[in-house]
Amino acid sequence: MRNIRIGIICPSEIAFRRFLPSLEKVEGVDFAGVAIASPEEWFEDINKVSQEDILSQQQRELIKAQTFISSFGGRIYDSYEDMCTADDVDAIYIPLPPALHYKWTKLALLNKKHALVEKPFSTELSDTIELISLAKANNLALHEDYMFVYHNQIQKINDIIKSGEIGKVRHYRIQFGFPRRDANDFRYNKKMGGGSLLDAGGYTIKYASLLLGNTAKITTSSLKYEDEWEVDIFGTATMVNNEGVVAQLSFGMDNNYKCMLEAWGSLGTLTTGRVLTAPDGYEPDVIIRKGNEDKVSKLPSDEAFVKSIQRFIYCINHKDVRMENYEIIERQANFIEQFIELSK
Repeated sequence: MRNIRIGIICPSEIAFRRFLPSLEKVEGVDFAGVAIASPEEWFEDINKVSQEDILSQQQRELIKAQTFISSFGGRIYDSYEDMCTADDVDAIYIPLPPALHYKWTKLALLNKKHALVEKPFSTELSDTIELISLAKANNLALHEDYMFVYHNQIQKINDIIKSGEIGKVRHYRIQFGFPRRDANDFRYNKKMGGGSLLDAGGYTIKYASLLLGNTAKITTSSLKYEDEWEVDIFGTATMVNNEGVVAQLSFGMDNNYKCMLEAWGSLGTLTTGRVLTAPDGYEPDVIIRKGNEDKVSKLPSDEAFVKSIQRFIYCINHKDVRMENYEIIERQANFIEQFIELSK
């Protein structure tokens, strides 16, 4: 059986810095190449753009793409559409801004390509459901790249909680936020699918849904806007399950950096940072507090991006895993929809 040939739509920073080094560690795959946007794909209406701007855009993208090829091999595709329709590509990684995920994932699926999509999978529940239906009809794999889920520390935290060391957990607190980025960052652009909910908030919802289990639901939510931006920059929510266990979430993208989990139990409290963003090789601290005594130890390091790609390959090769992934993606999209409706 030949290796699965994976291409990348857009020479993005995360694709170069994280995806491709991780891909090299995964068996059974080859890097096919990277696609740059054609002038029509980049500008939409090229009649409103000068030839100088078009040439400048193409040159910038080519320079970035050439760096990919020089470092990792493969070839440059002249447009996103060329990659979606190419015979030498089996699967596509899509690290584009969220508002573009639906369009290019759909074209990939229509051309019998599996799709690994950066979070959020799409910006609309209806779009997500349509793409899942299309993938099912064509026996194609879909994967939403919440890579933290596959990190060893998540299982270790679960093991501590299940062991009863901190007693019965009644309450979780999950916080994720980071300082303001450059003004031209897509996260602050409504047209590109920006906003704290779709970016940082999705992480907190994802993790809370795993901790609370199949009966988790969002009961309250709110989004904070500032006059300076057209997107939400901070949000909060409460989630609860049928056992009455509560998770309180907060997130933002104009904040001091925080990436924290607190699990409050009847006998103690577990606290850890970097629970959603631990880089390769990093060993996060975990603090178990009982009374006035703290026990500090290390959680295991891992390569979460490698394991997320491996999950995608399993989806391609195994129907049962594909079906499970469809449900996982739709569940997350439903939570985002719940949040939006409750916040109105």
